[in-house]
Amino acid sequence: MGNNFTITVVAVNEKTGNEYINLAIEEIKRIEKLLTTYKEDSQTNQINQNAGIKPVKVDLEVFNLIERSIGISSITQGAFDISYGSIDKSLWNFDKSMTILPDAETALKMVHLIDYRNIILDRENTTVFLREKGMRIGFGGIGKGYAAEMAKQILIKHNVQSGIINASGDLCAWGLQPNGKKWTIGVANPDAPNAAFSYMEISNKAVATSGNYEKFVTINGKKYSHTIDPKTGLPITGIKSVTIISSNAEFADAMATPIAVMGIKAGLFLIDQIPDLYCIIIDDNNKIYTSKNIRLK
Repeated sequence: MGNNFTITVVAVNEKTGNEYINLAIEEIKRIEKLLTTYKEDSQTNQINQNAGIKPVKVDLEVFNLIERSIGISSITQGAFDISYGSIDKSLWNFDKSMTILPDAETALKMVHLIDYRNIILDRENTTVFLREKGMRIGFGGIGKGYAAEMAKQILIKHNVQSGIINASGDLCAWGLQPNGKKWTIGVANPDAPNAAFSYMEISNKAVATSGNYEKFVTINGKKYSHTIDPKTGLPITGIKSVTIISSNAEFADAMATPIAVMGIKAGLFLIDQIPDLYCIIIDDNNKIYTSKNIRLK
């Protein structure tokens, strides 16, 4: 998935612990195979190759994930959209070769294919159809959270009482540490991502962070985040990081990016409408904003 996964389990001994960890790894690999765009024959690629041509039959699991993704697009008014895959790599590649911004007009031309409302689902036949030729879907905004959540479920089924699945900063933790305390996790400092600016004690919760320190380009001394606004095709500015706390890793992962796109006021307003969802935002001036019911240490 282009990410490092770190898996922690509490077990009676190392041998059992490693067996559990291998179960989680197998599940993450299975999901990667299902969702990747890097393998020609993956279901995601089959959907993309048949855009504007015909519906593609997919596994119920993939169908349900796409359906949930469309639901998140709907509540975030399109700020989250799995059809972002149609933004050409020639527009944004976030590597050292990128020295100028694409102009606003070119960017706008390229985003016309991004529209979750053109993903047509047929539940009876479990088919997915992209209405426009050239449309592409991708699970970059939800896939690793989904994988973390599924790996956790597999371990719980095997009676693993507590552990952490960490997918490059999108993590879910359940149960308690061997000393009976909740897990302590750090919220990354956007200016020094290996350090934490705050800590939270969590159990049976998931945390996901989207930050401009992960992937970015600096052009004329200004930092541009890899988070693209699907409506303009241009990167967002003003927010350094968004951290989401939820009871589900997939939902936390999927909500981190759109809140950054929506901006501080609209983002926090939305978070406060959704039960059991919390948020911490750090803006470009290092000011911290939080949703209701958050106490930072």
